Amino acid sequence: MYSKLTRTCACLGLLGCSLALADEKADMIASAQSAGPPAVTANATIKAADGTLLRQGSNNYTCYPQQEMTGPMCNEPVWDSMMGAMMGKQDFKPDSLSVSYMLAGEGTAAGVSNSDPYATDPASSDDWVKEGPHLMIAVPDPAMLEGISTNPADPVYVMWKGTPYAHIMIKVAAGN
Repeated sequence: MYSKLTRTCACLGLLGCSLALADEKADMIASAQSAGPPAVTANATIKAADGTLLRQGSNNYTCYPQQEMTGPMCNEPVWDSMMGAMMGKQDFKPDSLSVSYMLAGEGTAAGVSNSDPYATDPASSDDWVKEGPHLMIAVPDPAMLEGISTNPADPVYVMWKGTPYAHIMIKVAAGN
């Protein structure tokens, strides 16, 4: 959908490439909007995976299109901070409850380990999950996760328990 050829073509200024880029931007925005409910996405900021602003919004959410490692998602600021900390392998502690929507599910992404946020090989993990439509809740106190299952077969469970990125997963429909 977002080909390197399209980007290369645009960089070279070849005829017709601006139309292809407009289509690519529209596709990325549509993908990002598929992540959340219209009440959230209608006024959300939309960014490409690399942080390029695709559309300025007016509410507290930032939505991202399908990426290689994750499906489309719409995040409150705490979630964006948590994802940034995880990517940088930095410590993180949410300062409030925060919601992230992934109502389009994982899409073409491969999924993740339920216990290790840095695992990359599904074959070497016995808890690999690829979820359908769901939302995620980060909590400010890990004690709030006690008593919640860590089993991804359950409709509500904790992902990445015992890490700074632990959060509640809530399935909202059948999966990918």
